Amino acid sequence: MIQETLKQLGFSDKETEIYLVILQQGKISPAGISKLTKINRSTVYDVAEELLKKAVITEDLGSSVRYFVARPPQDLVQLVEREEKELTQKRVLVSSVIDELSSLGKNKRYSVPKIQFFSEDEIDNFLYRQTPVWNKSITENNDVWWGFQDVSFVQYYTSWLEWYWKNHSDTGVKLLSNAMQDKKIVEHGFHKNRIIEYWKDAKDFTATQWIIGEYVIMIITNQRPHYAIEIHDAVMAYNQRQVFKAIWQGLDNRK
Repeated sequence: MIQETLKQLGFSDKETEIYLVILQQGKISPAGISKLTKINRSTVYDVAEELLKKAVITEDLGSSVRYFVARPPQDLVQLVEREEKELTQKRVLVSSVIDELSSLGKNKRYSVPKIQFFSEDEIDNFLYRQTPVWNKSITENNDVWWGFQDVSFVQYYTSWLEWYWKNHSDTGVKLLSNAMQDKKIVEHGFHKNRIIEYWKDAKDFTATQWIIGEYVIMIITNQRPHYAIEIHDAVMAYNQRQVFKAIWQGLDNRK
């Protein structure tokens, strides 16, 4: 129905009713509109003002009596053109405010965590795609790859590990592991920069967890389906890194 279409274009019920009356009559006074629609005259004036702003009607000012005249229906396209213009202006404003807010956020050292989830069929691609991002973050933070690595991750993603150590052997790694029963599996692709330490208190751990620069990654591989979660947050990564550093310090003190 035409009424529903006009509503979708932003017309209120009364605007629709009065606009259609003016369109049907061609030229009509506020009193005539009030008589045909049963809408009181003051409301007719208020609604007509909105229709004038929408540029779908105009006024005949050539007589002592006020008349409203419908503009050609083709002029409705101006509604869309006006919205497009306003949208363009808003885009410009949004771009400007994003720059200002980003600067404000940096000044206050505040970050909004970015969290991504990856299903089992996405993990392999996720590992290869994000490796350069993680290594860049490690370099920028002048640190190493910290965390805990479940032996099941090594069993399922050996190909990625081989690729990583062949192409990124200069990256330092300090990982705890639950793989005393088969240490060769965990140390697959061993390199002088890679330190794996068995942690007997990790027997109840069920996920690989890495702290890489400003990233925290958790990968579940000891049950199906596998999945991974990446959190990009400098504050969280910093605190998680301190936890693992403290664990390593405790292990060193026992030796």
